[in-house]
Amino acid sequence: MVIRVGMLGISDGNGHPFSFSAIINGYCVDGLRAAGWPGIYDYVRRRHSSEFGVGDLRVTHAWTQHAEQTASLCSAARIPCAVDAPTDMIGEVEAVIIARDDHASHRPLAAPFLEAGIPVFIDKPLTVDLDELRYFAPYLERGLLMSCSGMRYAQELDAWRSRQVDYGELKLVRGTIVNDWERYGVHLLDAILPLLPSRPVSVRALPGEHDSLVIAMSDGVSIHIDALGQVPVIFRVELIGSRHVGGIDIADNFTMFRRTLWEFWRMVVDQRPAIPAMATLDVIHTLIAGKQALQTREEVSLDGFDIS
Repeated sequence: MVIRVGMLGISDGNGHPFSFSAIINGYCVDGLRAAGWPGIYDYVRRRHSSEFGVGDLRVTHAWTQHAEQTASLCSAARIPCAVDAPTDMIGEVEAVIIARDDHASHRPLAAPFLEAGIPVFIDKPLTVDLDELRYFAPYLERGLLMSCSGMRYAQELDAWRSRQVDYGELKLVRGTIVNDWERYGVHLLDAILPLLPSRPVSVRALPGEHDSLVIAMSDGVSIHIDALGQVPVIFRVELIGSRHVGGIDIADNFTMFRRTLWEFWRMVVDQRPAIPAMATLDVIHTLIAGKQALQTREEVSLDGFDIS
């Protein structure tokens, strides 16, 4: 049985509607080449045809803010139905992917579907607003909403997951990314926090010309994240332990996206959260605390982040 999926939206510099749709549906070579996303075209062309498709998901409907972009998306990923408004999909699809990373758009786009009981995946970051997080939390808990960076599932981190004991006592984790904390910090939070047994307790900003923050964990481990702004692409995690030091560069977008979409498919089928709600809340609370720390230059405790 096919699970019909609606693909919603596009934002500047973010080709996820094209990459996600191509991973699920496969793609038209000419359509994707002409779509204006050469990086996506290059990495999907390197994959074997057996790697496309995610369970019984099928992107059948698409909408973006611009009719010509919607037509390009449909051509690139063989999507049969372009719609004039997002809510035209209600009654036509069983799940929705909101592939915009401008967080202010997320609640208005998601609410009609969540309130209709339709499972939704929202691109990162879910929100940087506590009131919006209060709205989203019940849907996270019920398994109707999933939101994360694909780096949560990066295959480059598999070696750490299988070799944690080799590092001994973890002393420090460092992460380095492009762009700014508010939009890109979530990538490394989703990559790093699932690797650790503890939870974040506070965030403070360090002086400097770029966004630099230290996250204190409940077991005393520190996470130091630098968002370097406009530099060559870097997504790097370093783990420093008492017996081993390792550095990991995350670059395989196709695999992390496919794994993310697989987890979303399982959420839809099993009707259970793909990620524990508390884990998502920890990521977003830390992201919001970091934003506040950068503004105030004071340490921000997560104890005060009550969304009940």
